[in-house]
Amino acid sequence: MTFSVTILGSNSAIPTLHRNPSAHLLNVNERIFLIDCAEGTQLQLRKYRIHFQRIRHIMISHLHGDHYFGLIGLLTTLHLLGRKDELHLYAPAGLEEIIQLQLNVSVTTLVYPLIFHPLVSGGLELVFEDERVTVHSFPLLHSIPTYGFIFREKIKVRKVEQKRSYAYCSDTAYDERIIPYISRVDLLYHETTFMQDKAAAAADKMHSTTTQAATIALKSHVKKLLIGHYSARYDDLLPLLEETRKIFPETILGEDGYTIHV
Repeated sequence: MTFSVTILGSNSAIPTLHRNPSAHLLNVNERIFLIDCAEGTQLQLRKYRIHFQRIRHIMISHLHGDHYFGLIGLLTTLHLLGRKDELHLYAPAGLEEIIQLQLNVSVTTLVYPLIFHPLVSGGLELVFEDERVTVHSFPLLHSIPTYGFIFREKIKVRKVEQKRSYAYCSDTAYDERIIPYISRVDLLYHETTFMQDKAAAAADKMHSTTTQAATIALKSHVKKLLIGHYSARYDDLLPLLEETRKIFPETILGEDGYTIHV
């Protein structure tokens, strides 16, 4: 049974020719979740042959543009394609007003139900559950309200007590308060905007370094760490991977188009 993450965008705020800003696609036993939706995400979906209509749930971590500027384009494309199924959007409360304004000024009434679920910052919160998966949100430490997400499988895999899990920590400063939430997950995504020599810049912008992400992974006893959200200053990503692996060897370099099977 499938439990996989496809990286649609691995860069931070500024896209490059080879890296788009943040977006991940998660498949949990054919439950399809889009996590963040930066500019260019729907083109990435087409490039990697992912069917738009299979997406039923979109999670937006926060309202910095490199995490949601592609959303209105995707929503209206689904409208033009004649979507009928409900689409559930989980995001900070302000996004509902933004989307409605964009629809209003273009005199667009979506032909499918768009159901908005505002996130709250009271700790670990259950935001979705069905017979196959649970999804919880939790607060991250950033310059505006920001949320991480944890996806946990409910179905036993191959007749053993293995229930896979994935935690997504988008923009965040180093914050050990998230450790109880993400403890022992199979795959942790944690941003690594900067290498450790830029720790002062990371702190100023409330982002994390390679060393800080690796330390969180180590202290959380996760099985594997996936890194991303790279500053556009880095053309070569290998030094970021090497620096992270010095502390947490089981680190994967996240790059656009790469799929990780958990």
